[in-house]
Amino acid sequence: MALSTNGRISLYCFCLAASVVLISFIGALVQLLHYVVEDYWLQLAAVYSTCVHSVLYIFYKPRGNAYKVVWRAALLGTGTGLGILTSVHGPHSWRVFGWYLALLSGFHFSEYFVTAVTNPKALTLDSFLLNHSREYGVAAACSWLEFLIERSIAPGLKQMWWVSYVGLAMCVVGEGLRKAAMLTAGTNFNHIIQNHREQGHVLVTHGVYALCRHPSYVGWFLWSIGTQVVLVNPICTVAYTLASWKFFRTRVEEEEITLLTFFGEDYVQYQRRTCTGLPFIRGFRAEV
Repeated sequence: MALSTNGRISLYCFCLAASVVLISFIGALVQLLHYVVEDYWLQLAAVYSTCVHSVLYIFYKPRGNAYKVVWRAALLGTGTGLGILTSVHGPHSWRVFGWYLALLSGFHFSEYFVTAVTNPKALTLDSFLLNHSREYGVAAACSWLEFLIERSIAPGLKQMWWVSYVGLAMCVVGEGLRKAAMLTAGTNFNHIIQNHREQGHVLVTHGVYALCRHPSYVGWFLWSIGTQVVLVNPICTVAYTLASWKFFRTRVEEEEITLLTFFGEDYVQYQRRTCTGLPFIRGFRAEV
C-alpha cells in the first residue's frame, strides 16, 4: 500500500527536525569541535531547530492544510532529537528527562504515522493524539512539575538509573505492543470508538489479539506508567496508574458494547477465550 501524501510529509518533517541529533555525532567525529559541542550543544540545537522550522514554515505555509501536519511532525521530531541530546550531553539529573522527551515525542508521531500506513482513510490531525483530552494535558504538566520540584530538592533521586531502566523497558514493550496491535488490526483499528460498522470491518482475533482482547490499550497502559517510572516520579507513577486504569475500564466497557453489537456471538466466544489484558478489568459481559 502506497503511503499517503500526509504520511510522507509527516515522515520527512519528523526526520528533518530530529536530525538535530547529528550535532552530537559531529562532536564525536570531529575532535576539534568536541568541546564546542559539549559546552554549547543546547545553543547549537536551538539555532539548528529554529532554522529547520523557519524553512518548513516558508515552504509549507502557503500550502494551507499541509502545514498543520508539518509543524506537528516537526515539533515531535525536534522533541525526539532534543531528548536524545539531553540524555547524552545534559547534566546527569536531567538525562532521564531526555529519555522521557524522546519517548513522548516518538509515541505521538508513531501514532500518526502508523495510522497513515494502516488506515489512511481514518487519518486526521487528531491521529497525533496531541489534543487527546484536557486531563491528558494536565497529567503531563503535573509530571513535569513533579520532576522539577524533586530534582531541585533531591537531584540524586533522578539518578536512580535502575528504576529508569525498568521504566524504559515498560515504555519499549508498551509501545511495541500497541503498534503491533495497530498493524495487526489494519483498517479495523481506529482511535475513536465506532458506533456504526463500516463495510469490511472484521473481528480481528489473530496475532497479538490472540493473547488478549485489547493489546493496544495494554500497550498504552504500560507506556503511560513507564514514562513516570523513567522520570522516577513516585507520586505521578501512582496517579498515572490509577487514572489510566479508570480510563481504560470505562473505555473497554464502552468499546465492547459496540463490538458485541457488531459481531454478536462471535465476540461472545472471543471473550470466553481471552482476557482484556488489563489488570482487574473484565470488560462488558452480555451474559447474565
